[in-house]
Amino acid sequence: MGKISLEGMEFYSHHGYYKDEITRGNKFVVDLSFETNIEKPGKSDKLEDALNYEDAYNIVKAEMAIRSNLLEHAGRRIIDKLRSQFKEIGAIELKLSKYNPPLVGIVQKVSVTIKD
Repeated sequence: MGKISLEGMEFYSHHGYYKDEITRGNKFVVDLSFETNIEKPGKSDKLEDALNYEDAYNIVKAEMAIRSNLLEHAGRRIIDKLRSQFKEIGAIELKLSKYNPPLVGIVQKVSVTIKD
């Protein structure tokens, strides 16, 4: 087993509960890591033997384009879609961050981390 990580995936999305954040959108960053068997591609050096992380990125991108009220919901959707597409994935950790959340005060970002 091994781990694949896609770090710092940036998206402009309209996730949020309040009308203003839904209307204007915001910057979001997703960090994703998951366990998978990397022994075969490590030996063969062939993409067809590996879990193609470009496909994983495209799943994250597609799910980030679907609006959610809550970060928890968007993150759960991403994990569920990854699990349905890649049966060989083991443990997953996903961190979804919203920059400049609408809070009374200076907060750079708010994040939700889901371990599955």
